[in-house]
Amino acid sequence: MSEVQALAPTGALSVETVTRVHHWNEHLFSFSITRPASFRFRSGEFVMLGLPDGQRPLLRAYSIASPAYAEELEFLSIKVPDGPLTSRLQGIKEGDSVFLGRKPTGTLVADALLPGRRLFLLATGTGLAPFLSLIRDPDIYERFAQVIVVHSVRRVSDLANHDELKSQLAGDPLVEEQALAQLHYVPTVTREPFHTSARIGGLIEDGTLFGGPILGPKQFDPAEDRIMMCGSMAMIREQAAMLDALGFEEGSNAKPGHYVIERAFVG
Repeated sequence: MSEVQALAPTGALSVETVTRVHHWNEHLFSFSITRPASFRFRSGEFVMLGLPDGQRPLLRAYSIASPAYAEELEFLSIKVPDGPLTSRLQGIKEGDSVFLGRKPTGTLVADALLPGRRLFLLATGTGLAPFLSLIRDPDIYERFAQVIVVHSVRRVSDLANHDELKSQLAGDPLVEEQALAQLHYVPTVTREPFHTSARIGGLIEDGTLFGGPILGPKQFDPAEDRIMMCGSMAMIREQAAMLDALGFEEGSNAKPGHYVIERAFVG
């Protein structure tokens, strides 16, 4: 019996099995776990995950990277050598057990946005995770004519799921045709040579974000653009201030708006 299985979970937790682990580099990895039959969530939400810490579970919030219909739950995580949870979580392997919270939640969901034509998903680092869930959900392509994923990282090897995104989800059983026509991927690498090297704010300011196949205004327009942001606090605060100045209003589950952030991670 594993340490996780030996520590009986509370009613708010279940014990799940790791089914896959993929290490992108020395400080970034993805993993999947079994999904309880009763577990329901909206694409873009997060949930608590954890391991035992003595006689108590040690839990942290993780965005779910798999779509709401997936049979397993996928997550994207950094590796922090001295992190209370990630220092141990990075060593998990197939067959290991982890705690899973039973109540997913979050604001990075389509229901928190007003109707629009273009959806911009602005991510740094592991902030990509909830957007991996959203772009594999057929509903998002019914709501928006264009879906633009912007992923800013320091190194090329940090571009998790790069090939899948670059191919516009080729081979996906549910959204392949829609994604090919409506999904656009804008990766940028700030500390290594790459074809795009500006930070997200720079891509917005010089118009790069609105070029190429992306149709519509060459700047953010509250009349038709909706934005989700996840990642570094600096990026989110900078872009939220810019959007506020343009007349955008932040949305929530209770009151949909022009843009949303995940305040559980921002603080």
